[in-house]
Amino acid sequence: MPSISRRSLLAGAAPLLAQRTTGPAAGRPNILLILADDLAAWMLGCYGNKEIQTPNIDLLARSGTRFLNNFVVTPICSASRATLFTGRVPRQHGIHDFLSANPIEKPPQGQKEPPASFAQEVMISDLLSKSGYQCGYVGKWHMGNDATPGHGFSFTYTMGGGSSRYQDPVMFRNGQRVEEKGYLTELMTAGALEFLDQQQTGRPFFLTASYFNPHTPYEGHPQKYYDLYKSHTFDSFGWEPMAPNALREKDLMQDVVGNLRKCAASVTALDDQIPVLLKKLDQKGLRDNTLIVFTGDNGFLLGRHGLWSKGLASDPINMYEEVMQVPMIWHWRGKIPIEATRPEQVSFYDLAPSLWDAAGVTPPNRNLCGRSYLPIAMNRPLPEGVSWPTTVFGHFRNTEMARDNRYKLVLRNNGAGPNELFDLRSDPREKVNLYENQQYLTVRDRLLQELAEWRKKAV
Repeated sequence: MPSISRRSLLAGAAPLLAQRTTGPAAGRPNILLILADDLAAWMLGCYGNKEIQTPNIDLLARSGTRFLNNFVVTPICSASRATLFTGRVPRQHGIHDFLSANPIEKPPQGQKEPPASFAQEVMISDLLSKSGYQCGYVGKWHMGNDATPGHGFSFTYTMGGGSSRYQDPVMFRNGQRVEEKGYLTELMTAGALEFLDQQQTGRPFFLTASYFNPHTPYEGHPQKYYDLYKSHTFDSFGWEPMAPNALREKDLMQDVVGNLRKCAASVTALDDQIPVLLKKLDQKGLRDNTLIVFTGDNGFLLGRHGLWSKGLASDPINMYEEVMQVPMIWHWRGKIPIEATRPEQVSFYDLAPSLWDAAGVTPPNRNLCGRSYLPIAMNRPLPEGVSWPTTVFGHFRNTEMARDNRYKLVLRNNGAGPNELFDLRSDPREKVNLYENQQYLTVRDRLLQELAEWRKKAV
């Protein structure tokens, strides 16, 4: 009998993992996806942060399963969201932070809107709505057509574009422009509650509550949140003086502690929305059959590496752990184990297949590179003979990443550089570049090969 490589086995198993699993998922749960903007995993208490107060998110994590290694593909808002909702990556869906005015390799021809082809992408909501789900979207969209997202959402309450003021914002309710009064974050929660009030037992729903917090600007949050941090110095954060290659939002590095206080206030304001949403689910009798997923659209540096923002915080583009790792918390009473953690490396390109799986919906025939990790979240075995992949990948314009459970490769300009290789076990802050170190040639070449194979898949 011929030998079969592990890579070949995984390639053959991918379609199996993408298919619907059997078991409790057949109950067609409601799905509440809570999405935060610019929220890194390391910014939360449940991921080890000792200074930012997030008791409600931490409780949600303790009452469910927390993924320790969840990665975005692209460390920027719009492209990352497109991957989350479609399961496809920038080479496929074509979005590269289309609203960015940053001088680093601007999108093709100064692109300011998503490519026309993006409207044809199949989102999570497209399939769920066709299978009987009532779909609602509240908050930041940032994937084009902000006022009227479409894609099967029958209820929408959205921001216009990728940024907003926090006080008295302009919103769009089912496509109609509304000049609101009040705090943006609480208005978004009120929109989510409005959608939940319309739901009845017997018909499942899919609701995305896409909060703007803790995205800049850092002004406009209720004073009580600023007061919580008025004396904090954030000594545990490991922030450094501004790096020579700092770019996006580098002005915030002029007052690191002051801006950390404001950002922390924004995170805690977000945290206070969680019990409000859960209380409504309880009041409506919907909690027990609702899968709640909490995540962020990309990570953030907040002074680490001498940078403030995300992938475009530096020139060249960075893919540091802080910008690539975001929280992933699953909660579903009686179905998802409580007080549990999962060490597997999962990616944003895996989330859409996982939610389709939970809803009992077959994924579209769209050359998805991800697969469902619903069995992992439910602590159930994968199909016989199948192992979960040990490498995740990233792509942002001219920069790519391959990361396994120890090493990270960052490749730029098709290998022309500057390139990086880090041993995350001995160098978790990514200070020592091993790319040219002869002792790591085998590791480097292996990750280069895995990246090349993924690149062929992600077209």
